[in-house]
Amino acid sequence: MNTETLDAPADAAAPQFALTPPATALGMTVTKRSGRREPVDLNKIVRAVARQCDDLYAIDPMRVATRTISGLYDGATTRELDELSIRTAALLTAEEPEYGRLGARLLADFIAKEVAGQEIHAFSQSIARGHEVGLINDRLLGFVQANARKLNDALDATLDRRFDYFGLRTLYDRYLLRHPTQRTVIETPQQFFLRIACALSQDVPEALALYRRMAALDYLPSSPTLFNAGTTHEQLSSCFLLDSPDDTLESIYRKYADVAMLSKFSGGIGVSFTRVRSRGSLIRSTNGHSNGIVPWLKTLDSSVAAVNQGGKRKGAACVYLEPWHADIEEFLELRDNTGDEARRTHNLNLANWIPDLFMRRVEADGEWSLFDPKAVPQFTDLFGKAFDVAYEQAEASGRAVKTLRARDLYGKMMRTLAQTGNGWMTFKDKCNRASNQTARPGNVIHLSNLCTEILEVTSGDETAVCNLGSINLGQHLREEDGHVDFDFDKLAETVRLAVRQLDRVIDLNFYPIETARRGNLRWRPVGLGVMGLQDVFFRLRLPFDAPAARALSARIAEEIYFHALEASCELAQERGRHPNFEETRAAHGELQFDAWGVQPAAPERWDALRERIREHGLRNSLLVAIAPTATIASIAGCYECIEPQVSNLFKRETLSGDFLQVNKHLVPELKQLGQWTPEMRDRIKLAEGSVQGIAEIPAELRAVYRTVWEVPMRSLIDMAADRGAFIDQSQSLNLFMESPNIGALSSMYMYAWKQGIKTTYYLRSRPATRIAKTTVDAPAAIACSLENPESCEACQ
Repeated sequence: MNTETLDAPADAAAPQFALTPPATALGMTVTKRSGRREPVDLNKIVRAVARQCDDLYAIDPMRVATRTISGLYDGATTRELDELSIRTAALLTAEEPEYGRLGARLLADFIAKEVAGQEIHAFSQSIARGHEVGLINDRLLGFVQANARKLNDALDATLDRRFDYFGLRTLYDRYLLRHPTQRTVIETPQQFFLRIACALSQDVPEALALYRRMAALDYLPSSPTLFNAGTTHEQLSSCFLLDSPDDTLESIYRKYADVAMLSKFSGGIGVSFTRVRSRGSLIRSTNGHSNGIVPWLKTLDSSVAAVNQGGKRKGAACVYLEPWHADIEEFLELRDNTGDEARRTHNLNLANWIPDLFMRRVEADGEWSLFDPKAVPQFTDLFGKAFDVAYEQAEASGRAVKTLRARDLYGKMMRTLAQTGNGWMTFKDKCNRASNQTARPGNVIHLSNLCTEILEVTSGDETAVCNLGSINLGQHLREEDGHVDFDFDKLAETVRLAVRQLDRVIDLNFYPIETARRGNLRWRPVGLGVMGLQDVFFRLRLPFDAPAARALSARIAEEIYFHALEASCELAQERGRHPNFEETRAAHGELQFDAWGVQPAAPERWDALRERIREHGLRNSLLVAIAPTATIASIAGCYECIEPQVSNLFKRETLSGDFLQVNKHLVPELKQLGQWTPEMRDRIKLAEGSVQGIAEIPAELRAVYRTVWEVPMRSLIDMAADRGAFIDQSQSLNLFMESPNIGALSSMYMYAWKQGIKTTYYLRSRPATRIAKTTVDAPAAIACSLENPESCEACQ
């Protein structure tokens, strides 16, 4: 990339814009990064902006340049002026998306100068500097030094032009390695991607292939991998699932320690507390009575808040409880904003781990019994028919602590969802029946993870671990003669490369606790997901709930699952099957869609794959999981995971700052209609980012550009069920309701259960996402404050 900006001499080849200096600029100086002062050259400021606009035809570089000039004062630093140009371009993004591209290019130059100012000009120098200051490990340094020429030559700085401002700003603020004391970045975005690729590869061709996919924003690993690959603490895994502590003081405190160690190194935690006795249960050793799980969870809540991952982001955990536990009603109140603060946990997420028997009782308006787990310890390790039999026997023998209407408890679950968005509904029996890991009796899934997309066996000896990465579906389209369609050949290539990278993480990973290392090496699970499904539908001009969109979504899922299995089978031939392969359903020829009763397309290719798997095994017990992707989708400049858009025009609030965004697909459509005007922008703002009430926009376009509040939730659930037949873990399925009411919620989650959905995630409601309209003509008035917990980054 041409890094010449305000610190560099004039470039005669740059676009020529001349500006006559105003009188106030005469005699003024600027301070360069070297500390040297020189007279102000306003034309140099103009050229620095115009240089980045060679293929951006919808913007006026003089608007940015003149705003920068207006910020001049005598002695102003060139760094300050660069930052002002960047912020100005970003501010204009809401009226023209190309300003976001300009802002990204100016920021890329800014980063390049910051790195070059430390005498870092090549990739190998960046790695050497990182090692010198204690950030880069010996393994990566050796690999790069041995292949320095090839790697330095492969780096392509022009790929920075693929970023939009929000994505590159996120990368700069939170992902690029920084000097421990000076806090300046020591790598450019492309050096960052190449570092990740080299750290996760075994040879140069593999590293370069992975680098090109990431640099093109076709595929990105999850945040922990991006944070830590190649560093001295390579904790690369995203998610950890811990079985419930046993009902002893020692076990509970060991679990606290495990959670703290995992959280310290960027892990998102799921932990069950179903085995811990309920309030009022007799403690024989003291002849006293238990206070139940709430005080223990209050302690866990404080611990999660205290271990904040070195200030990078908050610690994050989700606690799972089965609805037969006698403390379930108190559990559902833990996130309430009223009541006794000693019985509230504002840092923990909550999830219900629900057996089918409970849902059947709700449907039939039957009674539901609550038990002390001390009296029924077998319940936790049972699912399906075995659980039903044990539960009904315990009821018949009078061991229940309390009996209530199942619908009353279900209503309390719905109230928790409506008021807090928390208390996620996850379905124990479907998760176990459809898991590749539960073929052998005794292998049981007891919970999901922080973001509800990971489903793995846990026990006292094994903590489940998962490594995540997501394919940017919006980058897997091809256009010929004006016709756009999905590129399944490219998708297959990306899947195969991603599976190899994710498998490599398992061997490289730093495991904070021994049970995590043990479980991950036995099962070798990975979670390959997607993002940008909404971008695909926009490019193809498909309404989100159109039959063609639903069919395409299912086919994408099927292709990902097929090629992931094929890649894992090849890895098994090369490097050996995972040690627990014989305990899986795949060893007996059963694949995910068999558990759903779904017939895949082209069954003959699946039959051939089954035979190869039987013969050679799989390297990985699980392969597909769709995570939330909020942060990496921002880096890639696409919509999150499998969700519809929230708004056509909004401001995104994150730890990196507030960023204006506009639907980059809608703007060209409106321009073609001659409708992209200040008046139209104001109308969209007043309509909360919706275009449905704007008659000037054709009906077919309004259907394509609906927001999630205007898409029926039934269609999201149906689409999730269709793709679920090819997802061997699960998917982070947010559901949306503008103004939640208990009746509608009850029906929605009952429908999700009947459709075979394994897990659901947040319930999102509209009041938290209003657009401020006090000054509707000001871009800064766009204030759509999305509930987007930073905790989800564990899976991004």
